[in-house]
Amino acid sequence: MGQLDIFGLEGRVALVAGGGGAIGAALAEALAGAGARVGVAGRTAESCEATVERVRAAGSEGLAITADATSEADCERMVEATVTRFGRVDIVVNAVGGGAGKALHPAEDYPRSDWDWIMELNVRSTVLPTQAAVRSMIAAGHGGAVLNISSVRANLGIAAGYAAYVAAKGAISALTRQWATEWAKHGIRVNAIMPTFVDTPQVATLLADPAFKAGIVGRIPLGRVGETRDLVGPAIFLCSDAASFVTGHVLAIDGGLTATQ
Repeated sequence: MGQLDIFGLEGRVALVAGGGGAIGAALAEALAGAGARVGVAGRTAESCEATVERVRAAGSEGLAITADATSEADCERMVEATVTRFGRVDIVVNAVGGGAGKALHPAEDYPRSDWDWIMELNVRSTVLPTQAAVRSMIAAGHGGAVLNISSVRANLGIAAGYAAYVAAKGAISALTRQWATEWAKHGIRVNAIMPTFVDTPQVATLLADPAFKAGIVGRIPLGRVGETRDLVGPAIFLCSDAASFVTGHVLAIDGGLTATQ
């Protein structure tokens, strides 16, 4: 057995909620490249099928599941579909979230409607797929791994109307620690990655503004925004046996941003 074999995921099954998005698709492809078979769940069949094609190109098997991660019934169904096709679920990756730039308001006047929307999009969409997948892991008795996506905004405030978003990402970091504590007895590890600004189609118009991009880059010691490829190595590590003694950890992937704040 080679030293790098502990990073392999052969024989394991991953479920990626939000697998049709840019980050979810990159992580699904990476998990497949490490040997996992992958259930790809998302709101549209087209985006899920596109990610499954990337999974197959990486040399593994994929399953597209059209589902809403904020629906309890849909989350049960995505887990059932994955287990029916592949026999088990070993890894759940929660890649649904965002919306911060579309719901900016002064903290003292933050409207209930946008607050609830941000919480649904980020927190509920993390809780429901995890609960459904972990119930399956506990019943099967083989342990597992949960990977959440938090944000540097869980730790850092910003004077730009992000009250709901920082609260939501703070909740995800807190849940990561709580779940790790509760589910350790089942051999289930729970960790999170905490990126800074990541270049995806969702934020392309923002990054097209030179002043905006310069402001972002100027705060990051490594001098660039994040890319989806920057999340791949940490995700594989945290989902694999290379991190068998790592749980309850929130790993910053931020080019040094939080080290300077």
